[in-house]
Amino acid sequence: MTGFRGMRFVMDLIKRFTPKRESLTGNESISDKQLEESTTTTTLTVMKRHKWSLALGVSAIALTGVITFTGHQYVEAGMVNVYHVKLDGQEIGIVSDNKIIDEYKQRKPQEVQQKFPDVHVVLKTNEVTYEPERAYNLKSDDSAVLASLDELLVPQPVGIELKVDGKTIAIVKDQQTADRILEQVSAPFAPKAKETAKVAALSTGIGEDITTAPSELEKVEFVQKVDTNEVPIQPNDLAKPEDVVKKLKTGDVQPAKYTVVEGDCVSCIAKKLGITKQFIYDKNPGLQDDKLKIGNQLDVTVLKPTLSVKTTERVVQNQEIQYDTEYVKDDSLRVGVVQPISAGKNGLKKVTIQVTKVDGLMTEEKLVNEEIIDNPVMAKVKKGTKVIQGEGSGKFAWPVVSPSISSTFGMRWGKLHKGIDITGNKNIMTADNGKVTETGYKSDYGNYIIINHLNGYETLYGHLSKITTTEGTIVEKGDKIGIMGSTGDSTGVHLHFEIHKSGSLENPLKYLNR
Repeated sequence: MTGFRGMRFVMDLIKRFTPKRESLTGNESISDKQLEESTTTTTLTVMKRHKWSLALGVSAIALTGVITFTGHQYVEAGMVNVYHVKLDGQEIGIVSDNKIIDEYKQRKPQEVQQKFPDVHVVLKTNEVTYEPERAYNLKSDDSAVLASLDELLVPQPVGIELKVDGKTIAIVKDQQTADRILEQVSAPFAPKAKETAKVAALSTGIGEDITTAPSELEKVEFVQKVDTNEVPIQPNDLAKPEDVVKKLKTGDVQPAKYTVVEGDCVSCIAKKLGITKQFIYDKNPGLQDDKLKIGNQLDVTVLKPTLSVKTTERVVQNQEIQYDTEYVKDDSLRVGVVQPISAGKNGLKKVTIQVTKVDGLMTEEKLVNEEIIDNPVMAKVKKGTKVIQGEGSGKFAWPVVSPSISSTFGMRWGKLHKGIDITGNKNIMTADNGKVTETGYKSDYGNYIIINHLNGYETLYGHLSKITTTEGTIVEKGDKIGIMGSTGDSTGVHLHFEIHKSGSLENPLKYLNR
């Protein structure tokens, strides 16, 4: 303050002795130059008269600068960096270092989880934030802040809610537990140790069961919609993983038994209970050839899994291609006499079948590709010129226009599927020239037709909704003989088609090519 007063004193002196622009004794004005000279003279005079006061003012100014600089240094030395800690936006205290909070947020959830090993615990440390500030002599209290966080952050037990088609099945510890449960449900139905390399080496015999044949897994999925989401819980809400697996697999269905009574047969029981004959055979492996004894108990437990597993597999099989025969007419031979000229040879093709299973049971099969490996060699024979009415050529045509195979020939769950199932145009045509030898109804075939081609071959057409021919009729290849249906032991509208040669079953795909 002394420096400022000294400066003000000097300025007052100069102002006091500086002449006005008007003369003191009159009204005469002085010029600017005269005023400037007068002011300069006055200033020098004042400085001479008041040397001590002027020196004192200058010293005061210098002293003020020193004090200001020293004060700034003192304040700067008292400045500190601190961090305002907030929980969900509300300040709870000040810490000296942000690392204290970072380490706490990393350490505390682990400590809490160790205290609750049987449940998954969430600690909302993400709601803890901090803001830096540089301030003078602002006090922090690290331990008080951490103590407040311990008190305010309440551990929340959470679990994973497992839902199937929107229905809550159970609550389990965490997502890893839920994933393991779902894996345990699906794992039994995924093909094991079935390498693609083995598939190409399959035999072509009729004993090969497509349901258990080596295959390449294309896809595993659940039939129902599965959802998992995190929910707050009480520890006693958690279900045991093994109980959840059992519930998903069986639907908590209790075992069911059926006692055989007089007059029962497998197909009768199946129809009565609304199940298939195949299901009864599968559940009762000791049952042979429809032989039932009164009083026997059959396992007819129909499991209704809460969660069903759908697999899509690709099976590759080698199948024979039947060779054709060229007939050379010979007038010297009697009617019906055939003499070989050159032998024929069957070819070989690789067929790829896509198999769909639900809970390990095949629900659909689809022929997706055929690849010729060896072409057949045509046989050549001499034949009498007289044509026998109804005699087949030995070369078969598809009995359905725009055919699509829904089930191939071979073993199914330990039993032989004797032909192929075909869908397409519903008009059924004879596959070759022949004579209708049998029509009627059987519990397994439904409405059926058998044609004798008078050359060692017979064909059978099953599950027809309507038969449009009669026994004894001579038919030619392509003649309409019936309409496709779903009669007998059938699932869905299709034609069941069989080929027999000299009384033995043949794979129709040996004679029919795309």
